[in-house]
Amino acid sequence: MEVTYLLNSGFLVRVDDVLLVFDAFDDPAGVLPQALEHERYERLYFFASHAHFDHFNPNITRFSAKATRYLLSKDIRAHGGAALMPPELTSWIGVYDTWKDDRIAVTSFSSTDEGTSFLVEVNGKALFHAGDFNWWDWTGDTSENRKLAENAFRKQMKRLAGRSFDLAFFPVDGRLGPSMERGAKVFCAETHPKALVTMHSVGYPAWQPSADFFEEGRGIPVWSPQTAGERHSF
Repeated sequence: MEVTYLLNSGFLVRVDDVLLVFDAFDDPAGVLPQALEHERYERLYFFASHAHFDHFNPNITRFSAKATRYLLSKDIRAHGGAALMPPELTSWIGVYDTWKDDRIAVTSFSSTDEGTSFLVEVNGKALFHAGDFNWWDWTGDTSENRKLAENAFRKQMKRLAGRSFDLAFFPVDGRLGPSMERGAKVFCAETHPKALVTMHSVGYPAWQPSADFFEEGRGIPVWSPQTAGERHSF
């Protein structure tokens, strides 16, 4: 698998002859037009986890001539740009929904913010993109709100616990300060990712896991991209 960073939570993922594009709200390095013009691939799927401006941009329709399918969270239907999406190529994905064709299988999960998260199975690989699913533990918030955030996160983790992923994309957001890695730490302890890509960290230094982030014997490769266009192979 080869992963290229677009920005924020946006990535281009190649799994053999299939290209997966997640949350491509911006592409300042021009990764997508270059890849779609010069690389060989059989299928191209676009995903958007929710309607927030830093996750969904209807400008992805400029690739509709090459796209196999747009798989968009249902909350995006209320976005003004939803009308621009080609109906014959667009599937609206609800929470705990499934979608598949002859090449990929998609299962959606809930979020602790808006929209969905995605489990995508393709060519024998399983990838999880969390969207804005995270333990949003904001320093300075009320104790009641912080407890609600924890409860929402742990409720969703019960549906994910024990699952294995070849690659997981998960937020490590510097705005959370001392809690920035809290959600990712629980996620890695309760699921079985073989590698972790962090996201939602624009403008913050590259994250390195704390000494006790991984349980003993369960350390995995971590990539925390900083610059649009960075590429990494797994």
